[in-house]
Amino acid sequence: MIRALMVDVDGVLVRGRRGDGRHWSTDLAADLSLDPTRLQREFFAVHWEAIVLGRAALREKLAPVLARIAPKISADRVIEYWFATDARLNERLLADLAAARADGLQVHLVTNQEHERARYLLRELRLGEAIDGCHYSAALGCRKPEARFFETVARRVEFAPAELLLIDDVEENVTAAKTAGWRAVRWMPDSVLSEALRIA
Repeated sequence: MIRALMVDVDGVLVRGRRGDGRHWSTDLAADLSLDPTRLQREFFAVHWEAIVLGRAALREKLAPVLARIAPKISADRVIEYWFATDARLNERLLADLAAARADGLQVHLVTNQEHERARYLLRELRLGEAIDGCHYSAALGCRKPEARFFETVARRVEFAPAELLLIDDVEENVTAAKTAGWRAVRWMPDSVLSEALRIA
């Protein structure tokens, strides 16, 4: 029996830009005069793994990269833009999760995030009000699809793996969750929670 819904964030609960769902960096060059391709190559490709695992701080790594590739733009400005832009909530899923909680299921976030955006999601987007717990990579020191991530989360929530249902848009994460003994379904753009529960 499923006791808790373990919900991914990006691609599931948060689906790109507020206005149109496109990637948050789509208009980065026009809005901030910052080349998204260069930011990806010199910041995300180099530093993101350490940041998302909690081994390095976002601003600490971003600031010197910006000083080199876009010296007129501060790390604060880029982070503010990123978080505020990448914030289109899946309102239908949130409503369905609220109904599931009312019926007795727990709802937890399971997500690869660094500390600052995790706080933004919980506080500014108010996802913290809609869930029973949040388990994210920088806090745990491991990430999906690592087996240790799923093992650690299961211990934290104190449910048997088979009582947990992962809802995630990345097939590799779904496969890893099943290997760890969880139930798991791949979330697609047209997915609905009732169908995910039916096929789980």
